[in-house]
Parts: sequence; C-alpha cells; structure tokens
Amino acid sequence: MKISIVTPSLDQAPYLERTLASVLSQRGEFELELLVMDGGSTDGTAEILRRHADRLSYRIEPDAGQASAINKGLRAATGDVLGWLNSDDLLYPGALARVAAAFRDRPDLAWLHGRCEVVDEQDRPIRRWVSAYKDFRCRRYSRRALLVENFVSQMTVFWRRTAMERIGLLDESMRYGFDYEYWLRLSALGDPLYLRERIAAFRWYATSKSGANFERQFEEDTAAFARHAPADALLRLHKGLRTAQILAAYRLLRALRR
Repeated sequence: MKISIVTPSLDQAPYLERTLASVLSQRGEFELELLVMDGGSTDGTAEILRRHADRLSYRIEPDAGQASAINKGLRAATGDVLGWLNSDDLLYPGALARVAAAFRDRPDLAWLHGRCEVVDEQDRPIRRWVSAYKDFRCRRYSRRALLVENFVSQMTVFWRRTAMERIGLLDESMRYGFDYEYWLRLSALGDPLYLRERIAAFRWYATSKSGANFERQFEEDTAAFARHAPADALLRLHKGLRTAQILAAYRLLRALRR
C-alpha cells in the first residue's frame, strides 16, 4: 500500500523542518510519498526542501491559495491512500502504520480519521479539553452530528484514491472551510473509521490561520452545511445554535489572551 501526503507550504520555515521529520520518520508496511507544494516562500523554506530532496518531491511556484496548493499535490500523488498535513502540524510516531493497517483490514472503508492533540509553538500539548471533547464527539459519530459541528481533525484524515475519484478535489473557492466541505462529501460515501490512538497534532498560535480568522472560518462552515444538509428545519436550528456556542467560546479564549 502506498500513502501519499501533500503538504502545502508558505513561509513556515520555523515549523516546516519538524513537520517533514514527523512524516519522513514514519515506519511500517507501506510505501510513503511526500509532496510539498510551496507557494513561493521567502523565509528559508527552499533551503529546507533542498536538504530533503532525496526523500520527497516539491514544487515552489505561485498558487491560488491553500486549497489550490493541496489540489496540485493531490493531482500529482500516486498513492492508494491520500491525505494532507499542513506545514506547521505534526504526525505522531506510528500514525501511518495504523492508517495502512486500518485500510488493509477494511477493504470497504472509504475514509478514516483519528485522535488529535493541540500543541503550541514548542510542540507542547495545550488545550487538552479541546482534544478530549473532540475525542468524545468522534466516538459518537453520525453524519447528522458532523453536519451540526465539524469535530473531525483535518490532519488525521485519510481517504482512498477511489473515494477521491468519486467526489473530486477540494473546493478552491473556499479559503477556510474547504476541509469541512470535503468531509461532508466523504461522509456521503459512508461512515469513517475513527482511530482512537494519537495520529497527529494541530499547532495553534495566535497568528495561525485558524487562530486569527475563526469568524470567517465559521462563515464558510455554515456555507458548507447549507450545500450538503437536507431540508430539515430542526437540523438547521441545531446547527445555528451550536455554531453560536462555538464562536462564543473562541471569542472568550481570544479575550483571555489579551
């Protein structure tokens, strides 16, 4: 089995080395393909990529945003199983071995995801309550629950090439919600398998894309919901209430940091 991981990158040199090491150190019964799509970094990223050129493929060229960069990588990828890992996030040891084993054991499985931790700039776990909450939600998965709230951690998601052939690539018109919109498309193919072991870490910091732009992220989240949700007034009410609750929590966290 071959696993392809796409890493979109733009001016993330302080974290990129650790991200690449977390992927390239993976061992198990699988073949690994790592493709880095860089949008034209000017911070030393090119030197980092050249140092690892014998173990990964990379392109440095302008793109139309993160989803565009990921799609470039997905088009070039040759793996049976696919996923992407942002240039400031991490895979934990043994993650890809667990992913490969799960897909081997379940030939009918279209996609899976796993437990995620939140880490700071120094890779230290933070916001453990967020990780615990998402684990709780993931263990009680339903498509209806996913429509109400995006509790699936992007950096832990992997899907078969055959699934991508059915649902296509990411929606490049979205900047913040394209991952959630993709999960909703994948969920129409069947329920995912949830791996309760730690698979990956999401890096949160004040200037990160998610940390700085969560209001816009939830606008696109709502748009993705509207695109895929059935005509169900109760579900739409539930979605609105949950989104308001999450936004309030994010705003409180932002205020406490000041």
